[in-house]
Amino acid sequence: MRGQYTLKESIEWSGRTLHTGLMSSVRVAPAAAGFGIKFKRTDLDIDKWISADTRYVTSTDRSTNVGSGEVEIATVEHLLAAFRGVGIDCAEVYVDGPEIPILDGSSSQFYEDMLPLKHSLEATSTKVWSPREVISYEHAETGARFTLLPAEKFSCEVVLTFDHKDIGERYAQYTESDDFGQVASSRTFVFSNELVGLAKKGLIKGGSLENAIVIPSPETGEQELREALQMLGMNDIDNTVERVSDGFALRSKNELARHKLLDLIGDLVLVGCRINGRIMAEKPGHTANVAFAKHLRALHQKSLKLKGKPVYDPTADPIYDIEAVRGFLPHRYPFLLVDKIIELTDTHVVGVKNVTINEGLFQGHFPGNAVFPGVLQMEALAQTGGILALSTVDNPADWDTYFLKMDSVKFKRKVLPGDTLILKMELLNPIRRGIVHMQGTAYVGDHIVSEGELTAQIVNRNA
Repeated sequence: MRGQYTLKESIEWSGRTLHTGLMSSVRVAPAAAGFGIKFKRTDLDIDKWISADTRYVTSTDRSTNVGSGEVEIATVEHLLAAFRGVGIDCAEVYVDGPEIPILDGSSSQFYEDMLPLKHSLEATSTKVWSPREVISYEHAETGARFTLLPAEKFSCEVVLTFDHKDIGERYAQYTESDDFGQVASSRTFVFSNELVGLAKKGLIKGGSLENAIVIPSPETGEQELREALQMLGMNDIDNTVERVSDGFALRSKNELARHKLLDLIGDLVLVGCRINGRIMAEKPGHTANVAFAKHLRALHQKSLKLKGKPVYDPTADPIYDIEAVRGFLPHRYPFLLVDKIIELTDTHVVGVKNVTINEGLFQGHFPGNAVFPGVLQMEALAQTGGILALSTVDNPADWDTYFLKMDSVKFKRKVLPGDTLILKMELLNPIRRGIVHMQGTAYVGDHIVSEGELTAQIVNRNA
């Protein structure tokens, strides 16, 4: 388990923004454990925090923007990537305008300035998700493809598919034990034939050769380039055209691939937890990155709900088979609703109920639409819990179990013939005077089908 980190003290950067072209300042301040990373606009009379979360993404057109209602903060990806590279989990981010300053088009200054300020929030732990299965995702709109492989630590790699002779190496990879500074220093880039379209959209108003790499496209003539620069309101157009035509120098052979890697790492912060896994991406971009992050977030939320889900191997020997179950419970056909017990400890028990169409109840519940009743799911849970309770007494066959109450019962999904119910009961309090208070959860596959708090009493019929 990994601890949470924030900053020792506040730090601030100022500069022009890439898309709005305005001057802006951003201040990052220490935050308490569990706060996460949240943004606030200081130029608006609105006291609202915006979490770094896929639920608050408002736009992914050449940058990742977050917001809610009237509040929006643009181009958050480079700062988020720096947080990930440094290892910051909790931070208050104050912005005095609609966009984070672009600085030199990379995360280098954010990363280098925050690195010595990293501060441990002692006795805390951060959310870490380690998927157990391969996750594949393809973004239909862009053709981007992502694969996440189970791994003990985070790594990320990208492959560029641009067809241009001057791009350099098209592959970049980062593992959390590597020097993130090499990724952080990679600058944003644009092809010259994209400038007119971006200018017409009202984007990159603050773009320049000081904060972006402009890659000359063979199909872009000098006149078209001049038109784009004029639309962007640039000064010294002659010099800019000459510099673009002369080509560009890269900080590393794979700087462009590294910048796509940087953007992806920043966008993945929006999942809301740290990920242990090897992520491979082809043709990544903000729109696809955020769609993938949303997909991962949904899977992570599902994994949290199923965190306590038992692992059922039907080929493994049970703790108690059906004959042993009959030795504990007085129930018989047609009301014995536990087929076997696969886990049993001092505090929890897991049973299995195989639902078949041969059960007599399906004659009336319902003809032509067989549904296993929710109340019988609760009964199956109670019988499972009864085995835990009766395992604590001598001669369990001399005891009966009676319901006292059910609380917070929810039925979430139909149970049908052919389903296998996994029945988990966990003690909420120690058993006292025969009173058993348990949390019950019934699963079919990766779905919770019903749950509730069940209270029962075990009574010795010979007393």
